[in-house]
Amino acid sequence: MARNYTLKRRAESQAETRQRIVDAAIDLHSTLGPAKTTISMIAERAGVQRHTFYSHFPDERSMLMACSGHSLELDPLPDAENWRAIADPAERLRVGLRAIYDWYGRNESLVACVLRDAETHELVREISALRYGPGIAKWNDVLGAKLKAKQRAMLAVALSYHTWRTLTRDAGLKQGDAVGVMTQAIIS
Repeated sequence: MARNYTLKRRAESQAETRQRIVDAAIDLHSTLGPAKTTISMIAERAGVQRHTFYSHFPDERSMLMACSGHSLELDPLPDAENWRAIADPAERLRVGLRAIYDWYGRNESLVACVLRDAETHELVREISALRYGPGIAKWNDVLGAKLKAKQRAMLAVALSYHTWRTLTRDAGLKQGDAVGVMTQAIIS
């Protein structure tokens, strides 16, 4: 009986250590970005040695997959299927853009760092495409249904994190006003 308890406790301890490493990495990715975050930084933040890090994550890819998976588990991308039933295209856009812009607001720092690094870091670009690509494609599909080519082009602009940031941070619009501006730009 004591051996089963010991093995269970050891497994729990390993899971806790792995989670500390993931949390430390996400925190650093949200401030420095994944490309500038080193294994040593993550290990120090998590309170572990480098060899402990490598026992949980043999390479950068496995660590980035764990981090991106955990962050999306905590705050998933808005699900476009929820908007498909909204018949009015303008209302569908308003509801969808509001959910997307709210998600951008909650994840602003991490998204900014990941997008920046994805431009120059192949592995970050690959993981981003894998984790975010299908959801964003679904946004385009559902919100772009029955839109003309020029409207779909404006939709692409509206869905961009950079557009959201420009409207809310640089221009100072409130979230609802940013949604309204982009909905009007697409529909008109």
